[in-house]
Amino acid sequence: MGAFMNSRPQNILVRMPNWIGDLLMATPVLSDLRKAFPSASITAMCRRPLCELLENDESIDELFCFTRPSNDFLRRQDLRDIIAKISAGKYDTGVLLTNSFSSAWWFWLGGVKKRVGYSMHFRRLLLTDPLKVPKEKEHQVITYKRILEPLGMDISQTKPRLFLQDKEVEESKTLLYQRGYVRGKKLIGINPGAAYGSAKCWPPERFRALAMRLLLETDAYVVFFGDSSTASLVKEISRGLPERAIDLAGVTSLRELACIIKDCSVLVTNDSGPMHIGAALGVPLVALFGSTDEELTGPYGQMESVIHKKVKCSPCFKRVCPIDFPCMKGISVEEVVERVMAYV
Repeated sequence: MGAFMNSRPQNILVRMPNWIGDLLMATPVLSDLRKAFPSASITAMCRRPLCELLENDESIDELFCFTRPSNDFLRRQDLRDIIAKISAGKYDTGVLLTNSFSSAWWFWLGGVKKRVGYSMHFRRLLLTDPLKVPKEKEHQVITYKRILEPLGMDISQTKPRLFLQDKEVEESKTLLYQRGYVRGKKLIGINPGAAYGSAKCWPPERFRALAMRLLLETDAYVVFFGDSSTASLVKEISRGLPERAIDLAGVTSLRELACIIKDCSVLVTNDSGPMHIGAALGVPLVALFGSTDEELTGPYGQMESVIHKKVKCSPCFKRVCPIDFPCMKGISVEEVVERVMAYV
């Protein structure tokens, strides 16, 4: 094992995170691996549909997309297929950016020789290079980069990124044209939802008031983003707004979402996956934080875009606020309008 530990990786499998924001925050790991091992083959393993976001990624040689089995019993064909594909890859190095027991177990069953990751959830014995979870507060991007230390790599300055082709960015605009968008007009993106719970979200009535102000005071179009789970929320927020309001919640694929965010002059968003998409694309943000901590999951490289009132109970990391929601109610519509106007 010692001789192997000193050899350079030639065939690397990277298990990417399972949430949009986490996936984007982990992309610097791919860039850093490519820079450190330019001749190695790098495969990114990612659940569907998130793997769409890694298409055309210049740091990887192969994209290993899979659908998570409903449970982890070897008798299930879908799990056997995943293990067989890992085994067929003959990977000498596995980088686990997920903390689950199952992900480490899959790498062990698939014969990945060097398995690097955090020693959480009883999986220490499944890893050749278990790392302790950092005790000090740090951004999630840095926490992901630390996993590369057993490969002899220092923490870099690499930022999250996302690769989009000009052709698909242009084609995605069809969704806007179909809804009345006029070419050349500015787009203001609004993402009023977030995974994990309502405590992460600015109140819907304030998003609506914000959109109304922007539509009345500028000639820009306001485009609302969201997935199928937030489609009803967005529909309620956008109901009755002037015609330059466009509702795309539940309509776009992940890549279409990213392409349209790329065209926005500014994106107003809760702490969410779309926020990290915007940050990875360098889109100006107005990022609204309450129950979560921007020092851990803020838009990397754009921390100045965050509005966080830092009330006594924030960050609480609760799904639902048990009191009067002072962290988010403390953010006024006027303050957000002022931030947005700087970009339009």
